[in-house]
Amino acid sequence: MGFFDKIKQGLAKTKQSMTASMNNMFTSFTGENEEFYEELEETLILADAGVETSEKAVENLRALVKQRGLRAGEPVREAFIEVMADLLDVGDRELKLSTKPSIILMVGVNGVGKTTTIGHMAAKMTAEGKKVLLVAGDTFRAAAGEQLSIWAERAGADIVRHEEGSDPAAVVFDGIAAAKARGADVIIVDTAGRLHNKANLMNELNKISRIISRELPDADRETLLVLDATTGQNGLIQAKQFKETADISGIVLTKLDGTAKGGIVFAIAQELQLPVKYVGVGEGVDDLMPFEPKAFAQALVQQ
Repeated sequence: MGFFDKIKQGLAKTKQSMTASMNNMFTSFTGENEEFYEELEETLILADAGVETSEKAVENLRALVKQRGLRAGEPVREAFIEVMADLLDVGDRELKLSTKPSIILMVGVNGVGKTTTIGHMAAKMTAEGKKVLLVAGDTFRAAAGEQLSIWAERAGADIVRHEEGSDPAAVVFDGIAAAKARGADVIIVDTAGRLHNKANLMNELNKISRIISRELPDADRETLLVLDATTGQNGLIQAKQFKETADISGIVLTKLDGTAKGGIVFAIAQELQLPVKYVGVGEGVDDLMPFEPKAFAQALVQQ
């Protein structure tokens, strides 16, 4: 099953809340109609696309309809897909992993599916023939290391971990040394999702970042923020906090199949100006997929 079909299936809850009203809007479109644009904007806001993003989408569509002289619903629907895809296309969605080793730092609060995402990414990379090493940098959450070890075994990846409560930066240091010694292609670092307060968490991430810069100064590095789509606008608030202190290169959006608020993808891309690189639409390894803006917009808007 390709991205379009998976996403269409995964967006079922969002489509239930959007499709009926959208279909009526596009079917009844007969030209310039302020009520059409107002209803469309309201539908986007209800799907958690955010007020500013929804306003921008509608204004861009209005301009396109006028420019092309569109008078029928289906051409307007196609134009709307273009507009929405363009809103999602805010940066390079490819992972930069050309050096050996390259490193991926995974950040995000507890409960968003970070460890599972790491396991799925490791499985995909080992299936592609890459030698992957996981680093259990979340030493504060009970059983985090055990969970990552299980994923490492499933994925056929190596793992470096210390005892619970150890210094995460020290684990990362040892992980980098092991990766160099073992000839790993990719290092994926799990990080803590909760310390005693926000400042402690961000200080820990900064410390890890300094270790990476010192030990792998020329390596390709991705810092991926994992967000739970079901948290909607709360996830956006989390993202803004992480972006203040971490050099985020992209977003992984999990649990998209569990929300009726799939419009949050647009809010994230526009308000953060960060590319969504992967989306998760289920529990299987194949349910973590590289993100495709146009296919996403089509799956959401087409009947």
